[in-house]
Amino acid sequence: MPADPLNFRRMGNWAGEYRQTRTHRAGTPALYEGQQGVQRLAPLAQRLATDFTTDPRFDNPRAVQVRLPGFTQDSLVGLGITIRDLYADGSHDSGRVRKVVDDAYIADLAAAVGGALGGRVGVAPRLFLKKLVGDVLDRVDQFDDFDPRQHYALTVKAAEMSEVERNAAAGGPDEVELDLP
Repeated sequence: MPADPLNFRRMGNWAGEYRQTRTHRAGTPALYEGQQGVQRLAPLAQRLATDFTTDPRFDNPRAVQVRLPGFTQDSLVGLGITIRDLYADGSHDSGRVRKVVDDAYIADLAAAVGGALGGRVGVAPRLFLKKLVGDVLDRVDQFDDFDPRQHYALTVKAAEMSEVERNAAAGGPDEVELDLP
């Protein structure tokens, strides 16, 4: 179902009444650039137009659209540490969660997930977080004797990957699946 650009305009007009209010809307390039998205309403498309041809170092963080940089190995590990800390704060034994799933383990897991996707860390965050929370943190929290270094081996199956992730894992261009009519 395509997004209704009129709703975006209404939200923008409402937020304009409150000068200290910021609204954040996320969307795919298709939403912002495609013919079924905001491009259907020219005034809205003009409001949201942003020039991304400049040097990213000088991007205006107050612009109507901001450029989101892709993940690096370091930012993926940082994300994992933040998620681990949030998870630990809500667990019954936060000290154990932080001790067993330490920063070094998170870095190893991020490298392993990125490696399973052909080293393309930028496409790894969804799968990395799924493995970190569902396979590691949940088990550490639920089972007192679970140690992911001894009892967990990363497995990444094609069925749990998105198309982009499967293509990254494929390696060379000859292994990429194409949907041709």
